[in-house]
Amino acid sequence: MTPVLSSLILYTSQIDEMVRFYVEFFGYCAHVSESDRIVELRPNGAGTVLLLHPMGKGRKQGQVLVKLAFTTDDVPGFCQGCAEKGLVFGPLHTADGYVFANAKDPSGNSVSVSGRLTRG
Repeated sequence: MTPVLSSLILYTSQIDEMVRFYVEFFGYCAHVSESDRIVELRPNGAGTVLLLHPMGKGRKQGQVLVKLAFTTDDVPGFCQGCAEKGLVFGPLHTADGYVFANAKDPSGNSVSVSGRLTRG
């Protein structure tokens, strides 16, 4: 059996802020275990699990070259809804038949919403 990407580990010193961000804007559910320092953020339905790992000393947040891309068939509508709740995405960009926009999470990681995988 070929392994599949099932989760991404995000290192952060802002666990609580990150939980609020991904729960509020992207519909994730937080799963916390008293015996584990990693917080699991599980999507509501299909998708990739995000694992929030406390950042080690001497590391800078947002330093890793990773962008989390979330798929939606209504990028402008999604961005408008986020703006109403306080998350402002950058300008809408059009590329090869789809639209995308970018923002940053509380730890400085790049986040994108894109229609790329919903285009026909």
